[in-house]
Amino acid sequence: MSCSKLGNLPELTYEVIKYFQNDYSTLHSCVLVNRLWCRLSIPLLWENPFSIPTGNYSFIEIYLQNLNGELKTKFNEHKNNEILLLSNTIFNYPSFIKYLDLSKFSNSVRRWFNTAKIKNLELVEDTKKLITISLLKIFIENEVNLHTLEIKIVDDYMTYLKDILELTLQNPNFIRNTKNLKLSILTIFRNNNSMLIDNLVLQVINLHQNLKKFMLSYDNFPFYQSLLLSKDHNCSNTLNTITLYQVNFSGLNKIFEQLNVLESVHIIHCENLNTSLIQQILNLTKPFKLKSLFINTISKIDESLLLLLQKSGGYLKNFSVKYLTYFGSELAQQILELVIKYCKNIEFLDIYGITNQTVYPVINLIENIKQNLNCLSINCGESNFSNNSSILLQNLGQILPSKLEYLDLTLRIEVSDFKVFLKNSQGTFIKKLLIRDLKQKVNYDLLPYLKKNIMKEKRVRYLNFRNLHKELFDYRDIVREFKSHNIRVQKYNNLHFDIYQFILKLD
Repeated sequence: MSCSKLGNLPELTYEVIKYFQNDYSTLHSCVLVNRLWCRLSIPLLWENPFSIPTGNYSFIEIYLQNLNGELKTKFNEHKNNEILLLSNTIFNYPSFIKYLDLSKFSNSVRRWFNTAKIKNLELVEDTKKLITISLLKIFIENEVNLHTLEIKIVDDYMTYLKDILELTLQNPNFIRNTKNLKLSILTIFRNNNSMLIDNLVLQVINLHQNLKKFMLSYDNFPFYQSLLLSKDHNCSNTLNTITLYQVNFSGLNKIFEQLNVLESVHIIHCENLNTSLIQQILNLTKPFKLKSLFINTISKIDESLLLLLQKSGGYLKNFSVKYLTYFGSELAQQILELVIKYCKNIEFLDIYGITNQTVYPVINLIENIKQNLNCLSINCGESNFSNNSSILLQNLGQILPSKLEYLDLTLRIEVSDFKVFLKNSQGTFIKKLLIRDLKQKVNYDLLPYLKKNIMKEKRVRYLNFRNLHKELFDYRDIVREFKSHNIRVQKYNNLHFDIYQFILKLD
C-alpha cells in the first residue's frame, strides 16, 4: 500500500531511491518493482559503472551497442563484430554517466577484453585501443554532462592516455560541460612522453577552467608550479584540494597565499618539510587547512613542527609518524602531547616505533580522538621494548570506539595480553582487522581465542593474523571455518593499508 502511494509521487520516489545511490544490490531490486522505479533506478546504476567493485565488466558490451556506422565498420575490419550481436537496449545507457575516472575506465576495458571472446588476437593492442577510444566517443556523442572527470597519471597505467586526452581536446564541450575536474600526477620517471602528456593535461585544465583537486608527487612539482601560480588557468579561484606526496618543493608559500578557495592540504612524506618551509607556512595570512600530515625520517623535522601543529592542528584528520624513535625521546613526547592538545578531529592515525617514553602518550592520544577515529595502525617496530606491546594490548581494547573501518596491530604478542585485548574490545566492530605478531615462532595458542572472540561473535568482516613467516590465509581449513561465520580471511598484503589508494581518495 505504501509502495503504491509512493508511486504516485515520482519526485518523492526518486529522493527515496537516490538514498541507495551506492547500494547497488538494493538498486537492482528497485529496478524490478515497477516501471517507474525501474526508470528512476537505472540512471543511478549507470552513473558510475566503472567504479562498481563487482569484477563484472559485461556492461561494456551494452555500451558498444551504441556504436555508430563508422565505428561499426572499424569493428568489422578487426573482425570483432560478434560483440555487437546483443539485442537492442531499452535505455540510452551512455547518457546516464556522471562520473568518469579515466584510470578505472581504461583498466575496465582491458579486463573486459581479457575475458571476452574476441577474434583476431594478433591485433590485441589495436583492438583494445579501438574499444577504449570508441567507448569514449560514445560518451562524447551523447553530449554527457559529467559531474566529475578524474585524470590519474601513474607510471604503470593507461597505455592510451595520450589518445584519450587528444580525443577530449578535440571535443572541448565534453571538458567544458564537466562540473568537477580532478587531477593526480603520480609519476616517478620523467621522459619525453611525460612532457607530451603534461602539455596535454595543461590544455585540458585551460579548457575546463575549474580544477578542483590536484595531487602532485616526486619531481613533478617544478613543472606544475607555474600552473598553480598562473592566472591563466584560474586555479586560484577553483582549486580546493591539493595533495603533495614525496615532493621536494620550494616557493610553496606563494602558492598557498594565492589559492583563494583552498579547503584541504595534504602533505605526505615530503622531504624538505623543515624549519624554513614550516616558517613560511606560519607566515601565511590565510588559514592553513592541513588535513593530512605524514612524517618520517626523510622529513627534516625539528621543534618547528610543534608550531605547525598549533596553527593547523584543528583541521588535521589524518596523521602518521614513521619511526617515532628517530625524533628523539623529548621531541617525540612533545609531538604527541601537542597532537593530544590541538588535534581533536583525527580519523586516521598511524604510529610506528613506540618507546617506553611514548607508549602512554600514544594510548592517551587514541583515547582523546576516539570519537572521530576510524582507522588505526600501531606498529611497535623492531625494537626490544617488548613490554610496550603488553602495555598497549592491556589498555587498547577499552579505549577503542564502537566501530572501526581498519585496525592494524604489529606487536610482540603474549597470550595473556591478547586475551585481555579481546575481552576489552568486545563492544567494537572492526571491518578490517590485521594482527601481526613480531615473534619468530608461530603462536598457535592465539588461534582458539581468535575463534572464540572474533569468529563466534562476528565482530570482524575481513581478517588476517600472521607472524614473520606464516599467516592465517595459508591454512585453508581455518579460512573455510571463518567463512562459514561470514568472516573473510584474506591475504595480509591485500588487506594492508595502501598509501597510493589512500592519497588518491583524499578530499
